[in-house]
Amino acid sequence: MPELVVQLTRAGFLALLWLFVLAALRVVRSDLYAASGVRTELPPSKRDKKQPKSRGGGGGKQPRQLIVTHGALAGTRIALDDRPILIGRADDSTLVLDDDYASTRHARLSMRGSDWYVEDLGSTNGTYLDRAKVTAPLRVPLGVPIRIGKTVIELRP
Repeated sequence: MPELVVQLTRAGFLALLWLFVLAALRVVRSDLYAASGVRTELPPSKRDKKQPKSRGGGGGKQPRQLIVTHGALAGTRIALDDRPILIGRADDSTLVLDDDYASTRHARLSMRGSDWYVEDLGSTNGTYLDRAKVTAPLRVPLGVPIRIGKTVIELRP
């Protein structure tokens, strides 16, 4: 009887060890897919090709892209259309931040009329437009920094 208990204990320990390994692999896999999900939206070549023409034409500059200027994702560009942009740590966010100071659903950028507005979604550490804490939806002018944790983003023409 004691030998049976020892064998069952070994089998149980081995099963727990495999469950731990599989859980660790699942976390690593989700992190890899989240990082690659951001990169798939970045190169909309048609909008990037149109950008120099709108700069050269002057007047009436509208935001065409969201650029990460500081943080782990510095240099990341997301083309803007009419859809809102969700920013946070969640895998289904438009801009997935790997930042300890960002919440799962941290902020949202949305278009109202011809202007873009930033809205904090009840984050723990807050969202800042320039140096002002966002407590209600605020209009985002071109080139004004939006800070979420260690990440800074801007709207650019």
